[in-house]
Amino acid sequence: MSGSVFEYAIIRVVPSIERGECLNTGVVLFARQHRFLSARVLLNEQRLRSLAADIDIEPLREQLEHIPLICTGGANAGPIGLLPAPERFRWIVAPRSTIIQSSAVHCGLCDNPADELEKLFERLVR
Repeated sequence: MSGSVFEYAIIRVVPSIERGECLNTGVVLFARQHRFLSARVLLNEQRLRSLAADIDIEPLREQLEHIPLICTGGANAGPIGLLPAPERFRWIVAPRSTIIQSSAVHCGLCDNPADELEKLFERLVR
């Protein structure tokens, strides 16, 4: 196998911890050798409403839209955006008990992390 190592996690919305149901809403991918950190998010409102009919979508959408900003980094992403890319990735994928969570971190090999992110997004979210 060729390529360099990358790590990724699935971003999930968990509207009810008690029920244990979740909706995959994004993928974040970090490839250190390529100096690549990026995320794709998509909130499927219809699918989410099937899990939680009364959920307030707009604040959730705003929080999800911050994930790609944090990956890009910089002052527009707030204090976390000023951290180095590996720390931003670790912050995004850190375990939490909130409505937005990430899966365990998985790894693989790739030559083009942007292409790999698109493939994962299509397979796991879309």
